Amino acid sequence: MGESIKRYLKFVRPYNWQILLTILIGIVKFAIPLFIPYLIKIVIDDIIGAELLSDAEKTKQLFLWLGGTVLLFFIIRPPVEYYRQYFAQYVSNKILYDIRENLYAHLQRLGLRYYSNTRAGEVISRVINDVEQTKNFVTIGLMNVWLDLATIIIATIIMLSMDVPLTIVTLLAFPFYAYSVKHFFGKLRTLTRKRSQALADVQSYLHERVSGISVIKSFALEEKEQERFDETNGNFLDKALDHTRWNAKAFAVVNTITDVAPLLVIAYAGYQVINGDLSVGVMVAFIAYIDRLYNPLRRLVNASTSLTQSFASMDRVFELMEEPYDIKDKSDAKSLPRIEGEIEFENVRFSYEEDDNPVLRDVNFTVKPGETVALVGMSGGGKSTIVSLIPRFYDVTSGSIKIDGNDLRNVQLKSLRDQIGLVLQDSILFSDSVKSNILMGNPDATDEEVIAAAKAANAHDFIESLPEGYETTVGERGVKLSGGQKQRIAIARVFLKNPPLLILDEATSALDLESEALIQDSLERLASDRTTLIVAHRLSTITHADKIFVIDHGELKEAGNHVELMEKKGIYYNLFQVQSI
Repeated sequence: MGESIKRYLKFVRPYNWQILLTILIGIVKFAIPLFIPYLIKIVIDDIIGAELLSDAEKTKQLFLWLGGTVLLFFIIRPPVEYYRQYFAQYVSNKILYDIRENLYAHLQRLGLRYYSNTRAGEVISRVINDVEQTKNFVTIGLMNVWLDLATIIIATIIMLSMDVPLTIVTLLAFPFYAYSVKHFFGKLRTLTRKRSQALADVQSYLHERVSGISVIKSFALEEKEQERFDETNGNFLDKALDHTRWNAKAFAVVNTITDVAPLLVIAYAGYQVINGDLSVGVMVAFIAYIDRLYNPLRRLVNASTSLTQSFASMDRVFELMEEPYDIKDKSDAKSLPRIEGEIEFENVRFSYEEDDNPVLRDVNFTVKPGETVALVGMSGGGKSTIVSLIPRFYDVTSGSIKIDGNDLRNVQLKSLRDQIGLVLQDSILFSDSVKSNILMGNPDATDEEVIAAAKAANAHDFIESLPEGYETTVGERGVKLSGGQKQRIAIARVFLKNPPLLILDEATSALDLESEALIQDSLERLASDRTTLIVAHRLSTITHADKIFVIDHGELKEAGNHVELMEKKGIYYNLFQVQSI
């Protein structure tokens, strides 16, 4: 917990002065009501009980004191309350903004290995729910706790000025309160952390199922999925009830202690008044101050619960922040100049996890600048893995990959990826306009350049037919568009980027014949005058390639052009014959 707080305070530090100002304003705000019990003592002892004053003088004194109090509460307190609330929310929200900004930058630098092993809902839960929970540490731990402590100190000072023994009796319950808080809220953090994880599991489950709702409906799995959701939701309920039971025990004990204190004060003060050692006004004032004294203590109990949740959430947030980068620039990495497009694989071996069997085994090949090279073979052979290593989505386990003689591990990632255009089988579009999705290829492009890219991708005509043309929102993952339309927008994005190196990973395998013909035409236009790697399922679409590499079980088994490989009558020949039937 201590380490998490230290790390969190780094985000707080830029706002130290605003927090201090908020606390000072808050002390004024909380101190003003502390005058009321003292006013009661003055009214009872110094006005009503003043034998030397006439009724008229008593009335005058009463209204003078009340008038001053009204001025204090109706003129001074409202702006103090406003600015305390405003600054408290301003500072806490700014800190959460900074944390989420830092987290998002961190998430973008994490490699694909992390995302392949982590559910999206888990990540979202930490960035949204857990970061939001840490807000309580700012508003309560860094502000309200100090205000409550200041209230207790000020009230205690006022009470000591009236009667020291009675003040000591009032504070007798404090040690028992402190012990009970320490005892109960130590375990609460562990229970809170388990509850947060169970909630994240529910969110992850929902995220996956909502994304795949079409699969659930197509297989009529609603009842089965309801059972599985009930199980996940039930686990959260169990953890929430464990948390609730322990929390309830804590409140029962702590509130009992704080409720006993007033009885002690009433008994002792009543005895003192009966024996003439204490005025009625002081007794009444003390009883009023008990409420002012123990209400902050009760708030501190509530604060303990909220802070425990904050600390558990902090742990989860910084656990994510500590996730290491498996792909990162070396300290001496150099910027990759505009590439010619020569790619060289030297004895490349690769495993997705350290203990896994190799996906690629001693792969060697060279692609010359401007060549179109196709990678073919059975599913799971390693074709997509090869092309994912070129933009350094993963690093090779051993061996090396070079572009224009530069080892990819020695160049800056951005300078490498800026020069690679990627078109995948499942083109991912964001829930934004068509124009915004195309602009991802070059955010600074003009409208004319966007339209030119769309025309080159055979996408302009269908975009113009959409309800709002280029400003039409495509929905989450492009759900409002057909597969062929999404693919053409993805190709337009690459046209706008105009990279010297192009990677096409089964870009037409899931399309109808009409869409495939349009896209094949735009891809051939896109591939001209640049180095192109094509992962192909349909061999008829890559017969024009300069080279064809046959990848089988992670090894390069055959290489040559279409004619040469057909003459060999090996793996490629057999695959082609099967697809020709």
